[in-house]
Amino acid sequence: MANPNRYQQIIERIFLSYYQDGTEEIDFPREDIVRVAEELGIKLPKNLGDVIYSFRYRAELPDAIKARAPQGKHWIIRSTGKARYCFVAVVEQTLTPTQMMSETKVPDSTPGIVIMYALTDEQALLAKLRYNRLIDIFTGVTCYSLQNHLRTSVPGLGQIETDEIYIGLDRRGAHYVFPVQAKGGKDRLSIVQIEQDFRLCAAKFPALICRPIAAQFMENDLIALFEFEESDNVVTISREKHYRLAPSAEITSADLRTYRDRSTND
Repeated sequence: MANPNRYQQIIERIFLSYYQDGTEEIDFPREDIVRVAEELGIKLPKNLGDVIYSFRYRAELPDAIKARAPQGKHWIIRSTGKARYCFVAVVEQTLTPTQMMSETKVPDSTPGIVIMYALTDEQALLAKLRYNRLIDIFTGVTCYSLQNHLRTSVPGLGQIETDEIYIGLDRRGAHYVFPVQAKGGKDRLSIVQIEQDFRLCAAKFPALICRPIAAQFMENDLIALFEFEESDNVVTISREKHYRLAPSAEITSADLRTYRDRSTND
């Protein structure tokens, strides 16, 4: 994160300026970043939104904020409208790959030239998902990339961004929308993004079946995929799979027998 000390001071001062014992929700406007930077004598970041984005998706909140979370909960930052946000204390949820999960080898179809010129880990991950049809394989639905890095406004949330949108069709003729969040490097998957994807689907694709997906690099060619469901406004993981992209020569007869037995037992 760029200038972490500056960002930490700003977000901590905003939080503490509103916090009271027992509080579990704290609303604040983006303009507070300007106010607090002036109070602290800190040079204002050029991109105000990056202060919030950093603590939503990349960095840990300062210890002074974490220490004030109710027992068994932690603080997240949600968007609540145009240039408005809210600290919310929620039950701790982690979106990290299960280390003991078995792998499935998939023949790597990623063009080498694409990998050579991918500018970020996230771009490389999205490319590997697309060229290897991993969303199709994971969901069992024929999928097509509709748009990547979709930025749009959702009522009650303001502007949100989804890394890629897939549209799908199954053998019954049912239509699906798969918003995909992809994380590589040090970026972390966030339950906040998945909540936003459910709201995005309801607002922009109300006639389609919404199945949010998250992807995370575990290693360069090992990808964890998660699918989510929502019940009573609570988001949970419904499926997790790990796919290893490998040269076709490395996929053995023993591997194929293992995968055949898996499908028999499903």
